[in-house]
Amino acid sequence: MSIAHYESLFADAAAAGVHHLPHGPRDKLLAGAAAAGCLVLHVELAAARNKGEMLDAVARGLRFPQWFGHNWDALADSLLDMGWLPASGYVVILDHCDGIHGRAEADFVALMQVFQEAADTWREDGVPFWCLVDMQADGIAWLPTVAQGD
Repeated sequence: MSIAHYESLFADAAAAGVHHLPHGPRDKLLAGAAAAGCLVLHVELAAARNKGEMLDAVARGLRFPQWFGHNWDALADSLLDMGWLPASGYVVILDHCDGIHGRAEADFVALMQVFQEAADTWREDGVPFWCLVDMQADGIAWLPTVAQGD
């Protein structure tokens, strides 16, 4: 888990997408993301109890403009136009997701799908767009975990 490993990983748009956040210290992961030129953004979801509160938290964490419409289409549009936060890549960390996953599972899965679609679209332009989900690894079995180096 070296900084160089994470730098190489986060610079790779082809590998980007929605992944489980590895458990443990984040210092090397964050340093590697910064070294790759990625803007790291944090979304705190511990207090979110429903779709509206989840979208509010995303809007705050990603510093969305006032015009954000607080629905899935507006989220997709905003994730694809990050002009207010220009960067060569993005790493979005969704912190404390177990609660919202348990309270509003369908909406949380929809959130993951919107982030994955954004990553897929950014990939076409060669821009790495990562969403790292902080939750138990078995919370969403189909979600891959970020590869950790030696």
